[in-house]
Amino acid sequence: MKEIESFKPEDTYALGRQIGKEAKPGDVYTLIGDLGVGKTVFTQGLAEGLGITEPVNSPTFTILQIYEEGRLPFYHFDVYRIGDISEMDEIGYEDCFYGDGVSLIEWADLIEEILPEKYRRITILKDLDKGFDYRKILIEDIELS
Repeated sequence: MKEIESFKPEDTYALGRQIGKEAKPGDVYTLIGDLGVGKTVFTQGLAEGLGITEPVNSPTFTILQIYEEGRLPFYHFDVYRIGDISEMDEIGYEDCFYGDGVSLIEWADLIEEILPEKYRRITILKDLDKGFDYRKILIEDIELS
């Protein structure tokens, strides 16, 4: 597991951008963190790293937003409002998770049973003792067998 400190939103954005630049077809990232920790800022950076220039916002009510203008398709999921796991089938999650694009899933802990065997878990944590904008970002490669 890798641990990174972010002292301001620009740090979180830059980390996302770096990961986006390194992303490969079929990569799946899960993004875990409380409301307001910077998940959207991280995601916007990742999108820029993929070459996406259009505005990127959390798809809280649509569950999935697809961006195709970058070097790879980008599938941005926000599953916070998923009522039942079958809703993921209805939106065709398998085509995204197992396709040629990059998937990022916010609140992925709510759909753990359908995550692929291999993905990268990114957890963003606040620590107010270190400052309002401080974040600890944990990056862990998950490989289930």
